[in-house]
Amino acid sequence: MSTTVWIILAGAVATYLTRIGGHLVLSRFERIHPRLEAGLNAVPAAVLTTLVAPAAMRGSVPELAALVVAGLAALRGGMLSVFLSGAATLIVLRYLLQ
Repeated sequence: MSTTVWIILAGAVATYLTRIGGHLVLSRFERIHPRLEAGLNAVPAAVLTTLVAPAAMRGSVPELAALVVAGLAALRGGMLSVFLSGAATLIVLRYLLQ
């Protein structure tokens, strides 16, 4: 198998072990402290910020346009519409502006 396939498989295993490990640890507690729960609820927003911030700071026209379109879609729709509209804008503009 190629190196790429091994990297993908290793990433999948690491992701699975991380998720199941967190579940196993938290399932041992009857209830968790509200501060811990608030912190865990903030993780998705923090991860999204780390993915979007570089594109916002150093992005060219396609990236910035995709962020604007995704932001506008967020005002009306759910996460799927945000993702699809941003990704479609990015793909089309990268294709047209190359």
